Amino acid sequence: MRLSRKCEYALRALVEIAAAEAQGHRLLPIGALAERTHIPEKFLEQILLVLRNADILRSRRGVEGGYGLNRPPPEIRFGEVIRVMEGTFAPVPCASVPWGEPVECSCPDPESCAVRIAMRHLHAAATTVLDNLTLQDALNGAAERQQQNKGILNFDI
Repeated sequence: MRLSRKCEYALRALVEIAAAEAQGHRLLPIGALAERTHIPEKFLEQILLVLRNADILRSRRGVEGGYGLNRPPPEIRFGEVIRVMEGTFAPVPCASVPWGEPVECSCPDPESCAVRIAMRHLHAAATTVLDNLTLQDALNGAAERQQQNKGILNFDI
């Protein structure tokens, strides 16, 4: 499974907004967000609009404006964001369709297709992981990594 650049940027922007809020910033202006994440501002505008329409972000215009999370970081799950940005994240289209429903599948018998069955297992496992991974988990993981890096001594020999 490979996420689109748009989805990757959406996740990166959300993590950055969550980090800014953790530091006491109520809203993050789009220019600052684009600079911090290295995402082109025009592309970022489109992404943030999708996230705002999905009720993941809130925004305010004007001098004091910007973007903020609409819910706390522990309530925003990676799986939700990926579905908003990508639709499904099944490795093959037929892996996300429940058994017994009409399916667009190139194999002769979708009900007994070994590839579909295997990919449904992969889809289920990926869904479970991504639906349990929150923005807070991502922030915690980054903070832990930064602490580990501070503990490493760098010796030039």
